[in-house]
Amino acid sequence: MTEDKKSLIEYPSEFPIKVMGKSNPEYLPAILHIARQFDPTFDESKVEQRPSKDGNYLGITLPITATSREQLDELYRTLSTHPLVSVVL
Repeated sequence: MTEDKKSLIEYPSEFPIKVMGKSNPEYLPAILHIARQFDPTFDESKVEQRPSKDGNYLGITLPITATSREQLDELYRTLSTHPLVSVVL
């Protein structure tokens, strides 16, 4: 692996992904479903939720087990293109 392609993440490792979207009854179940698709060991009990001050948005932190750069890239892409998601970090 060349120096510029070297990852700063050691795989496998727990990796937090932050997702922000409008408060909607379908939002959290949809995000959890996506997380389970990319991480079969995903533990829903570790998910953190933070509503915005006015309750219009919900921030979710998903601690997933990252197994590869490709997995993370595809997970970010899938989350980012979901219609209920505003931001993925």
